[in-house]
Amino acid sequence: MSIEDPTEVVRRGYDAASLRYDEVYGAETKYRPWLAELCGRLPRGDVLDVGCGSGVPVARALAAAGLQVTGIDISEVQIRRARELVPTAEFMRVDATAAAFGTGSFDAVVSFYALIHLPLAEQPGLLGRIAAWLRPGGWFVATVGHGAWTGVEEDWLGSGAAMWWSHADAGTYREWIGRAGLTVEREEFVPEGDGGHALFWARRPV
Repeated sequence: MSIEDPTEVVRRGYDAASLRYDEVYGAETKYRPWLAELCGRLPRGDVLDVGCGSGVPVARALAAAGLQVTGIDISEVQIRRARELVPTAEFMRVDATAAAFGTGSFDAVVSFYALIHLPLAEQPGLLGRIAAWLRPGGWFVATVGHGAWTGVEEDWLGSGAAMWWSHADAGTYREWIGRAGLTVEREEFVPEGDGGHALFWARRPV
């Protein structure tokens, strides 16, 4: 498999490692404070999960809180599992860069550890579309790169498949989010191993 097609590498990687990914990264407990805070900010409404994976825990927690959840992911295996695990949400298999929703469709868009799997050149444009999908006052909550890096890992999580990432640094993402028309309300460093990621809470102006 050539890594010259990163989209295909990512798709096949998550198809191969869907179950293993949930085991390794603690699907039952991860993101709990972020999801609780978002649910507190959105007593009702529509939420889009970009890179929804298996639907656990994000879509499941948001749907359980009474929110209307739509999840999109490039992996057929992830989407199939999400439909089984979270039957109260709606899931679509689509590349995030090709997704199309109407202006003002959502009260929040979340994306955890997904934007970093997209080619850098496509990320600013997607952020602009995400901003348009939000209703006035809507929230964008996402993890992105803290330091700039592009690379591939062979035999990711022992799945026999490769995985590919590409992300800018936190300052670049801060600029891109602002350029998309969103206001950054909070930024946090999320440690992982020897490095980490940046978590952004941004809002579309009312």
